[in-house]
Amino acid sequence: MTLIVADKLGRTFGRGGDRVQALVDVTLEISAGEHLAIIGRSGAGKSTLLRLMGALDTGYTGSLRVDGRELRGLGDSDLSRFRNTRVGFVFQAFNLLPNLTVGANLVLPAFFSDALSESEAEKRARSLLERVGLTDKWDTAPLKLSGGERQRVAIARALLLHPPVLICDEPTGALDEETAADVLDLFEEVRAERNSTLIVVTHDHSIAARAQRTIRLDGGRLVSDDGASA
Repeated sequence: MTLIVADKLGRTFGRGGDRVQALVDVTLEISAGEHLAIIGRSGAGKSTLLRLMGALDTGYTGSLRVDGRELRGLGDSDLSRFRNTRVGFVFQAFNLLPNLTVGANLVLPAFFSDALSESEAEKRARSLLERVGLTDKWDTAPLKLSGGERQRVAIARALLLHPPVLICDEPTGALDEETAADVLDLFEEVRAERNSTLIVVTHDHSIAARAQRTIRLDGGRLVSDDGASA
């Protein structure tokens, strides 16, 4: 089943002579359960494409349908709901709230959704924390964790509502080699278990090599695609 369809997708920033075309006529399809790596030089448009597919930005031209929805056609409340329930985000900077405990960070997505009760959210969050090997960190402040531990918490939070799409922007860039390998193994396990679509932006060709398919962006254009959607 095709989950994401982009047709002549474009994104331009700025006005007049200061306009920058971050994406130009990107056309691709991504299947449910696929593991896709996006590579390219800095400024190639990788993060812009991720933001569009994750419904963080709808100022695009062309068409972009994710999970059957044309994102530009959604209102603010529907976009917020879509981001919260249909997409899990994992970023290099972790994006954990420092004033909340690990447990409070984990259950946060449930506060913006009616999918889980408070008790169900805590039960699932504790199970995910166990899954990432941090059972004893529930009441710990994020700043007291190592970088690898914070990334594992961020992954657990992204999975709380079982999103069909998991979007990762340089998720291992701040991690040591061993921790990075553990994080990538966890991504693969979750993808296989839930048939989630895993999309990873990376500069690391060894990480890209783990994907089923790799696309390359250059100057905002899709310049190579090593295979059709799996």
